[in-house]
Amino acid sequence: MVDFRIEVVVVPVSDVDRSKDFYTRIGFREDVDFSGSGGFRIVHLTPPGSAASIVIGSGVTDAAPGSERGVHLVVDDVVTARAELAACGVDVSEVFHDAGGVFHHAGTTDRVPGPHPARQSYGSFASFADPDGNTFVLQEVTTRRPGRIGHVVYRSAAEVEQALRDAALAHGEYEEELGHHDPDWPSWYAAHMARAAGLSG
Repeated sequence: MVDFRIEVVVVPVSDVDRSKDFYTRIGFREDVDFSGSGGFRIVHLTPPGSAASIVIGSGVTDAAPGSERGVHLVVDDVVTARAELAACGVDVSEVFHDAGGVFHHAGTTDRVPGPHPARQSYGSFASFADPDGNTFVLQEVTTRRPGRIGHVVYRSAAEVEQALRDAALAHGEYEEELGHHDPDWPSWYAAHMARAAGLSG
C-alpha cells in the first residue's frame, strides 16, 4: 500500500510577517518564503525535530484566520517545553491531563491541573495560540506504542554523534561479554539504536 504521510498543515493567518516572527521566535525553522504575483505568498516553517511542517501565507487557504484547532506538537518533556515557550513570551497554559486519563476533551472540558499522575505517555498536555488564535497542543510522548513510528529524527549532527557514541560504548560491553568480535555487528547496532529511540524493531 502507498504510504500516506502527513507532512504539511496549512495554518490560516491574517498577517504573514507577524505570524512568521512568532513561529521563528519559538524555534520553527524557516524553509521557504516565496512571493508570487497577485499578492500570493507561502512561508514554510518546520518545528524543531519535526518531520512535518506548517505553511502560512496569503492566498494559500480560504479558511478564516485563527480557525485552526488542535494541531499537536509532540514533546519528550511537556513541563520543559512549556517553560521554553513561556520564556519566549508565549501565553501558554499550565500543564494538564484529562479527567478520563486518555486523550483530552475539546476546549478546557475535563482538564485536570498538572501532568498525568503516572506521567503516562500520551497523557500530559499544554496548549497555546498564535497571534490569530490558531490553537496548538503540546503532548508528552515518552514511549511509543508498537508500530507507531518508523523513523528517527535527529535535530543536529551532535545528536547523531552522541547516538553513535552511546551505541559504540554499549557494543563494546556486549562484545566483551560475548568474548569475541561479532561479525553481525551492523544488526546489533541497528537494533540497539532502534530501542534507544523507542522504535518497535
